[in-house]
Amino acid sequence: MKIMVAIKRVVDYAVKIRIKSDKSGVDTTNVKMSMNPFCEIALEEALRIKEAGLASEVVAVSMGPTQCVDTLRTGLAMGADRGIHVDAPSPLYPLMVAKLLKALVHLEKPGLLILGKQAIDDDCNQTGQMVAALLNWPQGTFASKLVLDKEKNSATVDREVDGGLETLSLDLPAVITTDLRLNQPRYATLPNIMKAKSKPIKKMSLAELNVELRSDLEVVQVTAPPVRKAGVILSSVDELVDKLKNEAHVI
Repeated sequence: MKIMVAIKRVVDYAVKIRIKSDKSGVDTTNVKMSMNPFCEIALEEALRIKEAGLASEVVAVSMGPTQCVDTLRTGLAMGADRGIHVDAPSPLYPLMVAKLLKALVHLEKPGLLILGKQAIDDDCNQTGQMVAALLNWPQGTFASKLVLDKEKNSATVDREVDGGLETLSLDLPAVITTDLRLNQPRYATLPNIMKAKSKPIKKMSLAELNVELRSDLEVVQVTAPPVRKAGVILSSVDELVDKLKNEAHVI
């Protein structure tokens, strides 16, 4: 079985975000970029499945500008067998990515498609669900545990919901989106980083995939959150109650 993993290049989680002066988006000039943390978890799970002998190949795919190749190299250094880079204009919104993934699935025919549940740049949490609908595949979202049954050709997914854990049994092929508690991603070792340089990354165009991208979304304005006021230390419970009642108006 082949596993396809979608990975996204995002602003590193430790970077303090700056908004462009025209408020059209986030300024990424000279900003450290890295693989989306949820995508790292998705790739780690695919690698563990392969190491358990339940998959023959792990293919990492990414969409966007040429710089996405660097993110793919990171995925290859972690252990992916090969990469696919879809050269596409930015920004890409969830439905656009889902259509590209659908085309790649029809081309590669994987038995499992794994994605992070969301990207930390837009927090949309939509792509996995959309591609499952387009493919008419079963889906297990927010997976905190994934167990494959090779004989039954099925997957059992524990997913986190508000009331606790929900367990699903899915026939393969299926779409899985990963939550934080699924695993702890590995670090790429120096020997594997060197090996990754020789692993193949196939570049594909929108024309090759026969996908025409058209966005139904328009970003009107991006603004930074308001600056929090400094906290104050109160001398008594009575003073706290007074401020909650007369200033905050919450009681």
